[in-house]
Amino acid sequence: MPIPVAIGAFAIIPCNDLPSALPFWERLGFDRTGGDDDYIIMTGLGCEVHLTQAGKGPWSVPSEHNPFGIFIRMPDVASVAARVEDLIIRPGGVLRHREWGLYEVGIHGPDGLLVRIGWPSRHMRNNDADTPT
Repeated sequence: MPIPVAIGAFAIIPCNDLPSALPFWERLGFDRTGGDDDYIIMTGLGCEVHLTQAGKGPWSVPSEHNPFGIFIRMPDVASVAARVEDLIIRPGGVLRHREWGLYEVGIHGPDGLLVRIGWPSRHMRNNDADTPT
């Protein structure tokens, strides 16, 4: 699959073990669309994520307290949450409407990466359902 032509801002996420991070992103719904051994471009869920091999020592990702995170805005939050039910951060990350106006889920990613997926609550049917309008 070729890299799509798109305008946007795309996260670059360092990974301590780049090859082992790929199955996580594939499970979310991403496909590898470019890159090489140390830099991989993944496309899916209407966006693009760039994964890069982290360095050693002070350049590695502190997986116990990873300071990195990514927010993916897409309407079908519930179906992605169902695919990764075992990775949902509990209790705080469960799929629900948040006070800041998003219907979202928090997922534990590779190296302790916080992955939040959500959609504006006002665009969800009946504001209690998991179906986008």
